[in-house]
Amino acid sequence: MKRLLLLLSMLMVAGAGIASASEIRDYINDRNCDQILDKGYYQICYDYRAKGAKYVAYTLDGSKVNSGNIKKRPRFYPDKSIPKKYRTTSSDYTHNEFHADRGHLAPDASFDWSKQSLKSVYSMANIIPQYRYINRKTWVKAEKYERQVASKLGAVTVINGVVYGDYRQRLRKSGIAYPVAFWKMLYDSNGFERCFFYKNDSNAKIKGDKLRDHVVDCNDLK
Repeated sequence: MKRLLLLLSMLMVAGAGIASASEIRDYINDRNCDQILDKGYYQICYDYRAKGAKYVAYTLDGSKVNSGNIKKRPRFYPDKSIPKKYRTTSSDYTHNEFHADRGHLAPDASFDWSKQSLKSVYSMANIIPQYRYINRKTWVKAEKYERQVASKLGAVTVINGVVYGDYRQRLRKSGIAYPVAFWKMLYDSNGFERCFFYKNDSNAKIKGDKLRDHVVDCNDLK
């Protein structure tokens, strides 16, 4: 725990003093998105060609992220606001050839403070194919970090981005594009900014992986 708190402090200091030029609307707008979904607790920029999210953004309230911990998880459900031919279902991921999980962009552990907020993140529009061990072992560290920062700062805005490359890799059963990478940007109005980048690669290093291994210059994501 002491080592985790030390890392948090180091990353917070490293990110302080940088004037963030990013805003949610820089990513989630009519120019970038085929459809914008307002889920109440977060926003989705949906890409019809990918059959998945391009960006997912939200602001975490530090007083809420650790206020509840609902154990029972909802079922994944298709988002009926999306035209049917671009919509995805939970079964689209079953036994897929990429060994990919149903990976949350807005993570359940950041929204498990009420039944309504938790259910919202089980929309399939919030889900992308994430290689199972990256989802469970490495990306989860960035998700935990966002909750720690929200608690420490009082609030933090998070933008999650998905890199689809040339869209050629797809789940055979459903045609969902398999991302080559994804990233997470954290910032607040007082100049804190920190970004993490993950390759969605089955050959990626898992054992010994550290959160700091994924830190990137946020300007590279703008």
